[in-house]
Parts: sequence; C-alpha cells; structure tokens
Amino acid sequence: MPHTASKRYAVVSCHVERPLDDRVWARFARLQARRPGGFRIAALLRPPDRDAGEDARTWISRARQAASQGPLGHHTHWGGPEAARPPAGSQEEPAARVRREAAWFREAGLEPRLFCGGGWYLDSGVAEALGELGYADCTATAFAPAYLSDGAARGALRSPAWLRLGAGRLLELPTTHSLGAAARAAIDPRPIRLEVVHVYFHDTDLLDGRRRLALRAALAILGRRRRPTDLEQLADEVSRSAPEVELASVLLGGARTAPDAAVHFP
Repeated sequence: MPHTASKRYAVVSCHVERPLDDRVWARFARLQARRPGGFRIAALLRPPDRDAGEDARTWISRARQAASQGPLGHHTHWGGPEAARPPAGSQEEPAARVRREAAWFREAGLEPRLFCGGGWYLDSGVAEALGELGYADCTATAFAPAYLSDGAARGALRSPAWLRLGAGRLLELPTTHSLGAAARAAIDPRPIRLEVVHVYFHDTDLLDGRRRLALRAALAILGRRRRPTDLEQLADEVSRSAPEVELASVLLGGARTAPDAAVHFP
C-alpha cells in the first residue's frame, strides 16, 4: 500500500464504556472537542444495557454529541457493562449480540461505521456479521494483549487489510498502540515501522491526571510526526488499495506477534 504508507497516517479512538457516568463523559467530551494533536477522536460506544437499567435517552443524546465531534463506532461488551469478553455459558452467540445491538443503533437514528469488540474478542461468526453490517473493524491488534491467555479468541494484524469471508469481506483497521505504547513511541526518535498508527484509550483513563497528561502529550507529538486523520477517512482511503488476506490468517489463538498484511514503511 505505498500510496497510503507514504502519507504516514495516524488515527485515535476511544472505547467509551461509561458514557452515563457524568464525570467520565465530561472528561471525554472536552477532550474530543479540543482535538489534541489535530485528531478527530472516534468514539466507539458501548450501547446501554437494558438489564443493567442504563438510561437510553441520555445515552442517545451523548452519542449524538460524540458523533458531531468525530466518527461514531459500536463497541460491544459481550457480557454486559462489566464483562468485556463473552462469558462462559452465555445463551446468546456473539454474532447475534452484534446484530441485535446494531439494530438498536439504527432504531435510535445512529449509524456507526466502525466496530471494536470488547476484550479484543473476534471470531469468524462476528467477522461475518460485521461484514454484513458494512462496518470497518478495529478489533484486531498489532500487539498481544497481556491479560489474554494464549488460547483466547482474538485477531492479530499490523496494517489495514480486507479480510476475506465466506460470502464477502471485512475491512480491518487494526489497533496498534495503547495509551502507554503511544507515549513511548511518541518520544522515541526511531521511526514507527507501521503503515498506520492507531492509538486507543478508554474513557475512564481520563479520570487519572497522569494518564490524561500522557495522552495529550503523546497525541501532540504524534500529530507532528504523522498526518492526523480519523478512522472514517482512513477507511475511505485504504478501502481502495488495501490488500486482501484470509480471515483465518488473522484469527489467532496463541501467536504473540501479528502477521503482516503488506510491506511496512519507516
């Protein structure tokens, strides 16, 4: 993907998991409006959980506010607000939950184009559902999440690619850097050897003053070292030239490094 790589893009997303917490939301909304480093931060929101009594009206209002400031995405917690990954013995298949929540988004008048699975969970059924919904996915990572076991279902990829499915394909925009990794990379003088840098953080990170400062500093530096864009614009750009790879090569359950989809440029 030489055209995209030569532009050295960077994007930022937030896993918005507590949009109904007034303190958390205020911190996130303020940061998103300020666009640190020139970044339009994508809000990947967990839908309100009816069983947990979460207020859908307030949630929708805040989701619309986030969508006015940057890309809107769908973030699923498979076991409810406090359980990011699918719980053992769940009666609902992960792909069915994605479809159900996507239908709720549409009924609420919201049209997210992006998706990220809670706990980085990804399987073939979920990938098929995402492809059908026309989402661009951000669940695959360029790193191995330390808290996951080697056998945990997840996706691994280092650069954007189309994933070939049974009946269609899914655009994957992998997440490459946590907040801490982004802070370290920003001050490292060596080139970041990735085609696209995709930094993610959680809305709750913003309650910690040190993490908040580290994020703002990292994005300010990264915005000078790379061309800031947003996930929707990136999806439009790479969709024309991203390579295709087999879904099976991305769904890993024990590898500690992610496979390459294309040549990496310094």
